[in-house]
Amino acid sequence: MDIENISLATIYKKRKTDRDIFQELMPTKVKEVLLVATLYDSYSIVREGQFSDKIFGEYLQLNLYAAPRFTSVHSKEDAILTLKHRDFDLVIVMAGVDKVTPVDTAQKIRKMRPELPLLLLVNNNADLRYFQKEGRKLDFIDRVFVWNGNSNVFMAMIKYIEDLKNVARDTQNGSVRVILLVEDSIQYYSRYLPMLFSTVMTQTQMLVEEDAKDELHKILRMRARPKVILVDNYEDAVKIINSYRRYMLCVISDVKFEKDGVENEDAGIELLKYTKETRKFPIPLLLQSHDISNAQRAKSVGADFINKNSESLSMDILNFLYRRLGFGNFVFKGQDGLPITEAVNISEFQEKLRVVPAGALQYHGSRNSFSTWLMARGEINLAEMLMPVQTSDFDSPEELRQFCLDAFKIVRFEKLKGTIVNFDPEFVSASRFIVRMAKGSLGGKGRGIAFICNFIENIDFQKLMPEMNIRIPSTSIIGALEFDKFVEINNLYDDIYSLNDYNVIRKHFLESEFDSKIRKRLMEYLQKIRRPLAVRSSGLFEDSLLQPFSGVYATYLIPNNHEDIEVRYSQLETAIKLVYSSIFTESAQAYFDAVNYKIEEEKMAVVIQEVVGHEYNDKYYPTLSGVAQSYNYYPISYMEPDDGFSVAAVGLGMYVVGGENSFRFCPKYPHLNPTSVKDQLRDTQKQFYAIDLSMKNVDLMSDGEDAAIKKYRIKDAEEDGTLEHSASTYLFDNDDVVPGVLGGGPKIIDFANILKYNHLPLADALQMLLKLFKEAMGSPVEIEYAIDLEPAENGKPTLYLLQIKPLIRREEQVEVDISAVLSDKVFMYAERGMGNGEIKDIRDVVYVDPDNFDKLKTKQMAREISQINSTFEAQGKGYILIGPGRWGSRDPFTGIPVIWAHISKAKIIVEIGLPDFPLDGSLGSHFFHNVTSMNVGYFSVPHNSRYSKIKMEALQQQTVVHETEFIKHVVFDKPLSVLMNGRERKALIHC
Repeated sequence: MDIENISLATIYKKRKTDRDIFQELMPTKVKEVLLVATLYDSYSIVREGQFSDKIFGEYLQLNLYAAPRFTSVHSKEDAILTLKHRDFDLVIVMAGVDKVTPVDTAQKIRKMRPELPLLLLVNNNADLRYFQKEGRKLDFIDRVFVWNGNSNVFMAMIKYIEDLKNVARDTQNGSVRVILLVEDSIQYYSRYLPMLFSTVMTQTQMLVEEDAKDELHKILRMRARPKVILVDNYEDAVKIINSYRRYMLCVISDVKFEKDGVENEDAGIELLKYTKETRKFPIPLLLQSHDISNAQRAKSVGADFINKNSESLSMDILNFLYRRLGFGNFVFKGQDGLPITEAVNISEFQEKLRVVPAGALQYHGSRNSFSTWLMARGEINLAEMLMPVQTSDFDSPEELRQFCLDAFKIVRFEKLKGTIVNFDPEFVSASRFIVRMAKGSLGGKGRGIAFICNFIENIDFQKLMPEMNIRIPSTSIIGALEFDKFVEINNLYDDIYSLNDYNVIRKHFLESEFDSKIRKRLMEYLQKIRRPLAVRSSGLFEDSLLQPFSGVYATYLIPNNHEDIEVRYSQLETAIKLVYSSIFTESAQAYFDAVNYKIEEEKMAVVIQEVVGHEYNDKYYPTLSGVAQSYNYYPISYMEPDDGFSVAAVGLGMYVVGGENSFRFCPKYPHLNPTSVKDQLRDTQKQFYAIDLSMKNVDLMSDGEDAAIKKYRIKDAEEDGTLEHSASTYLFDNDDVVPGVLGGGPKIIDFANILKYNHLPLADALQMLLKLFKEAMGSPVEIEYAIDLEPAENGKPTLYLLQIKPLIRREEQVEVDISAVLSDKVFMYAERGMGNGEIKDIRDVVYVDPDNFDKLKTKQMAREISQINSTFEAQGKGYILIGPGRWGSRDPFTGIPVIWAHISKAKIIVEIGLPDFPLDGSLGSHFFHNVTSMNVGYFSVPHNSRYSKIKMEALQQQTVVHETEFIKHVVFDKPLSVLMNGRERKALIHC
């Protein structure tokens, strides 16, 4: 796969939602109409008949929101002059007693504006014979209508033109259906069309009321109504049938009309026969005639028949539309044809389909009733799915019933893929969309997951990555409005925003109650979901493009495996409340202060996800978890910063985001591993995190985020049989490392089988995803992922995308000339780091005394640094922080496990190497992410480096302000300046 040449433009094929499709429909609208009529006729129509009011009334009654504007002129000269100065979408020329002048006017207008639709309106039925006879000679007129005082003919004329103009595009873009009316009598089609349009629009309006999500959606849905196309001869009818064969809803035909240029008594019958022959599946057909003997001929071709002489002609056609096109309620009938029950809408239809007797299924199945009714209600995909199915295809009616219900589910899921859907217990285990449990913002993290979901549904990853699935875990989100509601109904506002004691605030949250609606939904959710759950924070500001809060709030993992659902519910409810309260932790408060946000501005949504993984000997964890970034602050060898990197580990991802020893690789160069075997053995992952399924009664309140999580030895994963593709074995005899877990030598977690020997194209997938997400978000990105090597339902392993966030690098284009500083003035020089620009007048340095350093007491060092940091917070000053190992690591044996709140006033952080203590930045950790987003300078000075250096002796010569067992705070006599060249990743601190 040529990843270099893949771009969003070439592979992103946006799946159109219904709303997208509706917006594209009916691009041609008749908004301006020029009416050419004598002063008397114009007055009769426009003034005396209250024409405008009636037109607007027609439109409003049918929920049409853009009634056209009519402009009246009274002579040919006025019409020509008006057309010269204004644009119109339709011209209607009215013919009264004088027939010559209107025809002449129409001819002149046609010459002047050949593309402009032009209709002739005859004043009464008495004049029809002349225009019926002249018919073909008046080829400059698009069609003749007759007005008998009812203004709805104007609406029909306008819709006739709109449908004619839009039918080709709308059928292609939105699979809009077509009703074909074949009628050459001006009198009859002037009567039929208003009725057809009105009926179709009323039907569509009923569907809109059932389904529409908001007012705009209602307007847009009206555009998806079936098109009504009128023709008056055999050849034009055949052309429409051939052009829109897939989209035909029904054909209504006269018996006698022109074929081959002459009147043909059998044209209607032949047309209906042709329709049946060319259609793969039958559609309703209607034959209408003055001659009642044609009823038998209609029956012979499977068509309904209507007598044109009937006193109830309009009602007869309406009955046909409702009965045969499914325009009314669906009436379930038994085998005797007698009604059993009826369904008003789709959801009722689905419910009743589950319980109606088998005989009803056979009755309707043999008549294609289901697909006809569904087609009329806009359920096109579903109707097309059911249409080819015959009752004979099934061994029993129950099989037919199940097939129909499965079809509903398939089509519904297909329609919802990549979207955010309202809560439905049936949906919660799906991974193709996001389920919204409560209203309000999704929060930053939730928005990121929703974006991933939509993104992967619009790209054919099966084609790009056929060896693996790319998905999100099943995800439900409680919107941020629920947080406001929770605070309001429990009267928490004064308590939580006036208190500074997190423990008291947390107690208030835990003692408060959710409302009955969300409690009911959470219980329904747990009835469907039995896998372990991750309950994640999703604050409004979290993972945002402007200021990402990373790892500042809480995430709780719960085993969700207790036999009693009430216990499982209690654990889930507690986790959500604790996530809510995490806004008020010390770490979060420090972050709010640092970015000058007010805590009252923050609102919390909650993301509930199934944890990726499987159970192994009472442990639950994925094959591997990792973080990938599209920008690498510490590239090595021939890597470029924009090549990105990934950090991966066996087990749960908290091992990686906590900054513990994980395996780092570049997706572009997965084979590149420059460290020695000795270093690999020393630095390899030796433990992993998993959910302890033996602990069914977890205490989240007392034990915190780690309540259900346990740290295991890598040896345990080997016994679980999950290391086959994750580990390599060191062979003492050969001093060599071989992929796999054969032999008793020490294991190195290097994912060699996956990265070097391509058991899974993980490196290619990450490289491609980082490239595409970076392009889509317009900034470097970080993604969290997990791999499940066990086959999914299609037999393939799955890469799950868990989160996405922007990498904020505020590297203003400040030119920094490091070489201009005299070497004797340099206090520190580093060639590995990040940050850009110049910081002046900083005098305070806080450092870990290397002579006193004890790697067994790094937790105490973190506490001491936190105490000193609080004095800087009180004074509003910044400082330089220097210490050994990996800052912010969760593992106290690889560095000092500070959190952001402990070092919130540090402007520069320097890692220094010590003998036998690794120096390896926590690139994938939440700590590191926050450091980069806050534009804190971050630099590394390895032990015994040839180039980088730091004068530790200079620190010992400064005035000590404060000293603890391990930490010293000193002040320089002269201000220090920090120069950072972000482009070359070099930095120095000088006097």
